[in-house]
Amino acid sequence: MKTEFVDVSDTRKSLVVEIPSTIVDAEIDRVARDYSKAARIPGFRPGKVPSKVVKQRFRDQILHDVAHELIPRAVDDALRERGVEPVDTPDIRDVVVQEGRPLKFTASFETVPAFELGSYGSVQLRKAEAVLEEDAVERALERLRERAARYEPVEGRAAEMSDTVVLDLLREVPGEEEDKHENVSIDLGATANPPGLDDEIVSLEVGDSKTFTLRYPDDYANADLAGTAVAYSVTIKALKRRVIPELDDEFARDLGEFDDLAALRARVERDLRREAEQKAERDMRADLIKQVAAWVTFDVPDALVERELDRRLEEFARRLMDQGIDPRQTEIDWNAFRQGQRDAAREAVAGALVLDEVARREALNVADTEIDAELARYGERTGRTAAAVRAQLEKEGGISRLHTGLRREKAVDFLRSRATIVGS
Repeated sequence: MKTEFVDVSDTRKSLVVEIPSTIVDAEIDRVARDYSKAARIPGFRPGKVPSKVVKQRFRDQILHDVAHELIPRAVDDALRERGVEPVDTPDIRDVVVQEGRPLKFTASFETVPAFELGSYGSVQLRKAEAVLEEDAVERALERLRERAARYEPVEGRAAEMSDTVVLDLLREVPGEEEDKHENVSIDLGATANPPGLDDEIVSLEVGDSKTFTLRYPDDYANADLAGTAVAYSVTIKALKRRVIPELDDEFARDLGEFDDLAALRARVERDLRREAEQKAERDMRADLIKQVAAWVTFDVPDALVERELDRRLEEFARRLMDQGIDPRQTEIDWNAFRQGQRDAAREAVAGALVLDEVARREALNVADTEIDAELARYGERTGRTAAAVRAQLEKEGGISRLHTGLRREKAVDFLRSRATIVGS
């Protein structure tokens, strides 16, 4: 077999292959024999169809099967002989396969070239320090109060600012069908309300109906409504008042596991401090990755960048779903989001390449017991057994990703242990 490697760039390579005709013809004969066993051709008994007839009748299928059998094997052999590992499945083109002639084709692929690591001690990291803002605890307690707010019915008066109004609403936009909703809740004074809506509803009482027109400013955020006049018809169904509980011992006990407000405050402070410590660790890790990523001086393979972009989009979509938001129903420009992540994705890929190289050179390995421990931790967090988690990951091909992730974390720890810590 003849092979020729062509360096298109630091990362993109082409492999030109020519498989001898003797090997091609032998494979054609083998495939033809298999076809002959199953072929049903008038005038011939099953399994007794001459090879020449089979080759004529099934020529295209046989050549297709021969190519699919010989090409992957030839590519694997050539790459193994050169010690080259592509980052993705090679792209096969210019295939020429005929009986009595060599099989020729070109395989294009990307790979990671050898590169030099920088000095471990050249990485300078600022010691991770958890910083808790002075009023962080009070702000967290206020958020808890806001979440614990309840709504009480309002009777005997008209709607006021900060009330929640339950109403039936009919909206008529010029050139569009009527937009009708029942039992809609509107918080009067909310920034999301259309301009002028609050003033039209304030002073209405339960049972009142009103028709009015709102003119949206020319610079309104929703371009479809900017500069338009929209007719509204509303009928007030109910009024509610939002009541926020007092920040006291009773409020703390209502949350379930605190004897008094002091215990709640201490728990909030402890949780915030732990979050701050975790953030400090993440920031230090991100700084380390950014520094070592600069050791990669070539353009990282596009296939790896696209894979990282896919991962980022999936992760972002998953976060939206966790918040009860359907990613398909948002107005997000996904192409723009993807392009906006491209530089960060390239840096992340470069950092991962460095971590993999550090792990290889320093013989950092992940033991089966470490895999088992990580599966157990994940199972504990999700309320599942480690066996169930492993079964799912094995089904999704995730065990190798888990192994890679743990190995990279070891490389991060190794680099941190060799880095220069500055300041405080």
